[in-house]
Amino acid sequence: MHNELTAVDIKKMQEEVEYRTCVLRPQLLKEVVRTRAFGDLSENAEYHIAKQEKNANERRIRFLKNMINTAVIVEIEGDEQTIGLFDTVKVYVPEDDCEEQYQIVTTMRAEIMENRISNESPAGKALLGRKIGETVTIQVNPQYSYDVVIREIIKGKDDENIELR
Repeated sequence: MHNELTAVDIKKMQEEVEYRTCVLRPQLLKEVVRTRAFGDLSENAEYHIAKQEKNANERRIRFLKNMINTAVIVEIEGDEQTIGLFDTVKVYVPEDDCEEQYQIVTTMRAEIMENRISNESPAGKALLGRKIGETVTIQVNPQYSYDVVIREIIKGKDDENIELR
């Protein structure tokens, strides 16, 4: 599976890989060596914590490199009338009689607690390319879907202020 990412996503991931490889990795290795000297490894909690942090860093590096290598670069395009990547969308959910607002971003910058949804999520896929006034069915899974009415589109741009997750 290929993730659809922007050039900014790739750049930010490459910067993180470089930081984790050149700065963080040596620090974590020093900490492992330092805590190993504390003695009996079977009862050395500091050593085990240092190893866990080093391993977590290595996992993140592998994850980011894999994302970079398998990504499909997408261009941000679209007109003022249709929903595109990085746009904020206000929708009305008749089922719940409420209004919701989401920004559609790439997978690496999605954060539901901040109302940023992925362009590859069911809602993101359903909303991209749509216009104000349209009723869109969001198919969550084979057993459940719901309708939303697009009320407003606030055009956005791909800036580096949206952090990677």
